[in-house]
Amino acid sequence: MTDRTRMSRSGQKRSRLHGFLLTPGGRFVLVFIFVVIMTCGGIGGYLFGVDLAHHDLVVARMLIEQLQPENQRLKRQIVEQNARLVALQGKLASVQATLDSIMPSENTYNISPNQSLVVAGGQLTVGLVGSPTNQSVNININGKQQSAAPGDVLKITLNPSTTCQVAVRSFDMFKAIVTASCETAKPQ
Repeated sequence: MTDRTRMSRSGQKRSRLHGFLLTPGGRFVLVFIFVVIMTCGGIGGYLFGVDLAHHDLVVARMLIEQLQPENQRLKRQIVEQNARLVALQGKLASVQATLDSIMPSENTYNISPNQSLVVAGGQLTVGLVGSPTNQSVNININGKQQSAAPGDVLKITLNPSTTCQVAVRSFDMFKAIVTASCETAKPQ
């Protein structure tokens, strides 16, 4: 009998609750409880998100503080390397200029005033007669004196099959820079 009594009482409670929820006041209470639960869930989710974002910001700030000294060190290192690079480029330019004055490019010759050189594989003798003037130089090529300005190309025919070119690249008061080369025509 106790089981039956318990069942009938729980059935009565359930039917009373069910009956109450079906009434307009019960629906209002149900909606109110639902809204309160949703509001609490939203507030809880918002607070959880704020806490999570705050934690991420704290971690990010700590990482920034840890990386700042390394960043400063790397910036100093870059500045030092740039300074070394500029210094090395200056040294390279100086060494290249010295090398070019000692060993000019192929077929390029530095001729001093009143100096003669055998060039183009021994086929030409080129000499600078006197010091250059402001606009031209006097060049002696195989015994023939000619006047030339920078950029002039002098063509010399040694024989019907060999043609040579002497070009005045530049000059100053102390030297003239010329290129000389010879080509042999190929028989057809």
